[in-house]
Amino acid sequence: MVPAASHAHHHDHSHDHAHAHGHDHTHAHVHDPLAPHPAQAAPWSILRMTMAGRLAAALAVCAVLWGMVFLAMR
Repeated sequence: MVPAASHAHHHDHSHDHAHAHGHDHTHAHVHDPLAPHPAQAAPWSILRMTMAGRLAAALAVCAVLWGMVFLAMR
């Protein structure tokens, strides 16, 4: 039996169409299909916030949600 990791998947995206179809065949993914996505820099993360910042954000979200509840009850 052949292991799945050794299976090479190659396909050709070159097409010979006689008509224009309005989309291209370029691909943004440049990593191996079996490899995970490369890490990207996050502009904002709750994990980088301080405990006080997380608590303040949670209280602000709760206040907004309760405000929506009170407005809906009026």
